Formats: sequence, C-alpha cells, structure tokens
Amino acid sequence: MAIFVMGLVGVAMASEAAGAAGKATNESVTFFAFSVLAAALGVGLAALGCGIGQGMATAKAAEGVARQPEAAGKIQGVLILGLAIIESLTIYALVVGLILIFANPFKDLFIG
Repeated sequence: MAIFVMGLVGVAMASEAAGAAGKATNESVTFFAFSVLAAALGVGLAALGCGIGQGMATAKAAEGVARQPEAAGKIQGVLILGLAIIESLTIYALVVGLILIFANPFKDLFIG
C-alpha cells in the first residue's frame, strides 16, 4: 500500500515539475512516472528483503540465546551489528530511489 501511495505522489509531483518547467510532454511525464515507479518498486523490494532477513536473524539469535543463555551478550552484539548492516541495504535502496526521482542522471537522454 505504501509503495502504491509513494508511486501516486511521485507521479503527481513529476507531472507538476514537468509542467512548471514549461516542457511537459507526454514523453517527459511518462519518463518521470516510470522513474518514480522504479524507485517505489526498488525501495519496496529492498524493504521486503531486508525485513525477511532481519526476521530470520532475530529468530536465530533468540534460538541461540535460548540454547546458551550465558552467551547472550556476545549474541546480542553480533545481532545488532548484523541488523545494522542489513538495514543499511534498505537505506542504500532509498538513496538510489531518491536519486531516480529528484536527480535522475538519464533525464537528458530521454527528455532532451
């Protein structure tokens, strides 16, 4: 649902931005719409994958603590480091998505 809303907002922003520049054509609006759709799908898939990975890591850490309660401190440290690395992948996808929306490097190739 969030991906759909992000896509709709992005399409509306893209059409307004293209219209404000005075160069809005069907091709430019379509280009921005597909850019926003690609960004939304990329961030959504990255969040889905990272969420699954974090859930699996947390489940295994809980299982490890249940088996060896004396190693809980070490497991917790490794878990936090792993979760931070997994979360950074979602942040990278978000940055790439924002670049696609606001500073698309392929804009000049398609719009001119």
